[in-house]
Amino acid sequence: MKHGENDCNSLFFVIKSRILKPSDNKVIQERIDTLRRRIAGACLRAGREPSEVTLIAVSKTFGTEDIAEARREGIADFGENYIQELREKREVLGSSDIRWHFVGHLQTNKIRYIADWIHLIHSVDTLRLARALSDAGLKIGRAIPFLVEVNTTGESSKFGCAPSETPGLIKEAAKLSSVRIDGLMTMGPLPGTPGDTRRAFRALGEMAGKLRGEGYPLPHLSMGMTGDFEIAIAEGATLVRVGTAIFGTRAGPGSGPEH
Repeated sequence: MKHGENDCNSLFFVIKSRILKPSDNKVIQERIDTLRRRIAGACLRAGREPSEVTLIAVSKTFGTEDIAEARREGIADFGENYIQELREKREVLGSSDIRWHFVGHLQTNKIRYIADWIHLIHSVDTLRLARALSDAGLKIGRAIPFLVEVNTTGESSKFGCAPSETPGLIKEAAKLSSVRIDGLMTMGPLPGTPGDTRRAFRALGEMAGKLRGEGYPLPHLSMGMTGDFEIAIAEGATLVRVGTAIFGTRAGPGSGPEH
């Protein structure tokens, strides 16, 4: 969704007060257990192995104790939407056993803060941003991994490359020296029926299939949140971004769509 980095400034006082807020360990543990069973069930119905799907816990606006508890329950991948919040949490929690994902809209002037350690950026939707990442990667000697965000629903409220423009973006970005295109990302319609959601996810899978046939590996499809991850798994998701089903409902200004 189109929530800029300025949103972080308006809600950061909320985040700062929660950075070390004690978590409800038992509740988080039970939610993760339930979520894993649902993921396993969705994989079974789709004829897939649960090991094919990585659960990313989207922890925006939640405290580091909540993240630490999810980590103790075996979650290793965490997603954040705002650079400032991500840096604060990483400073508290470290990075030795956490894979940090950036799932929000990325501004080029913020790249330098995460370029040398981010595990995966899910939201590249312009060649300009891909080039800026490559420039940053060249300076630090790293191919920065990212996903191309595709707006498969056509909603003007969302970021993302238009489906018709995505192949061209992939082909041009693949020529850059210091990035690695790891796949595609999309969001289902907000709101949307299960049928609408399935069509959006299927469109991403079909696009990835065509591009793979042209020689672009694109190993990952990042799609599916709390309300639709089971549909996403049925349509080939390898990364699901879930927040509410682990940490509960977000509150406060700028919280954005529920993951």
